[in-house]
Amino acid sequence: MKKIVLFSFLFGIFFVPHNLLAQGEPKDTLALAENKFEDSFYESLKQKGIENYDKAIEALEKCQTFQSENAIVYFELGKNYYSLKKYKDAYDNFEKATKIDPKNRWAWAGMYDVCYDTKDYNQAITIVQKLIEFKPDYREDLVSLYMNTQQFDKALDLINELNQTVGKSDKRELYKAQILKDAKFQGSEKANLIDKIKQFPKDEANYIALIYLYSQSNQEDKALEIAKQLEKEIPTSDWAQVSLFKFHLNNNDGEKAVKAMNIVLASDKIDKKIKHRMLNEFLIFTKNNPQFDKDLDHAIGYFDNDKEVQVAKEIGRFYQNKKDWSKAIHYYEMHLKTTNDDMETILLLMQAYTENLQFDKLDKASEEQMQLFPSQPQLYYFNGLANNQLKNYKNAKDILESGIDFIIDDTSLEINFNLQLGEAYNGLGDFKKKDIYFSKANDLIEKQKQKK
Repeated sequence: MKKIVLFSFLFGIFFVPHNLLAQGEPKDTLALAENKFEDSFYESLKQKGIENYDKAIEALEKCQTFQSENAIVYFELGKNYYSLKKYKDAYDNFEKATKIDPKNRWAWAGMYDVCYDTKDYNQAITIVQKLIEFKPDYREDLVSLYMNTQQFDKALDLINELNQTVGKSDKRELYKAQILKDAKFQGSEKANLIDKIKQFPKDEANYIALIYLYSQSNQEDKALEIAKQLEKEIPTSDWAQVSLFKFHLNNNDGEKAVKAMNIVLASDKIDKKIKHRMLNEFLIFTKNNPQFDKDLDHAIGYFDNDKEVQVAKEIGRFYQNKKDWSKAIHYYEMHLKTTNDDMETILLLMQAYTENLQFDKLDKASEEQMQLFPSQPQLYYFNGLANNQLKNYKNAKDILESGIDFIIDDTSLEINFNLQLGEAYNGLGDFKKKDIYFSKANDLIEKQKQKK
């Protein structure tokens, strides 16, 4: 676009009527002056094209001797000085061009470039306000300049105006979020959103933004009021349920909370992070209200295809940390139904069976897993432990002796194998071998202590 405008200016220069160049001068003198101007001007363009800016400036200075008030000459001087990073000279020449020709938009843009590069943002604001007269798109630049000069009130007003007239943009939304972190700007934004809701009662985005602001400032009652208003105006809104869910939990109304949660979890409009947060809040709620355990299980089903967070497994960990082994087992088993090769979860489940004294299940589950993963020594250990506890000492001995060879650089596991082998031989009445394996375990324990 710059080139098109430039050539239109040049066209005007080279075909200026002679009487405007120098009234009263002889025609041959005028023609000679015009030819010399053109030659010097084209020489400047040629030198600029090969980035020889000093020589381009010399050629333009010659042009000035023929046409001292030509805006394009000053504009070109500004461009060449700008390329040399001689910002004051560049600015002065761009400014001179605008004084001769106030409608020369590109000269104003040149002044803006100089101000931006020199970080003179306050002066840049003055120039951009002029550029907006030529091209309204410069209002986007004005938003950034207001942010750079910390004129957040003006930035917020302009952001809201642009959002309404040209639609939202990611950059402006980031600026807006940054501004609204400061509580002193939230009041005006709340008022703005309330007005917009009155004007556009079916625009869901304004309700969501207002609910968020009220929540951020701990005005939960007002957030709920807006959520209810949203639900009334837009009954199909999934976002209304996000706030209603939190309200129902706080009121210990589990049934209504479940209803709201299920709507949100089934929605394609709600971000996964919000869904995970809701599930975590409901998990804590069900810990004290176990009558909703089935609802928690149902909610987990919404995350079966989630590749980032293994929800059932993480809930199993939650209960294991609380030493609620039965529930930990339940959720580990749930997870393994959809991800049956997760060795970490398999071993967590084996440990949970052990802690919960479910040795029949431990025996059966570890044996099944040994068929699938025959080189995993931990599975042999759990199976040997289960058989010892069930007094199947011969089975325990055979399994443990088979699995111990698979141990690689795991002293703690090797100690446990030897202890279980000692228990197995003790059960079989072979006290000599019992002592051998207990002695091996003790030696390994001592070596482990020395390394620490």
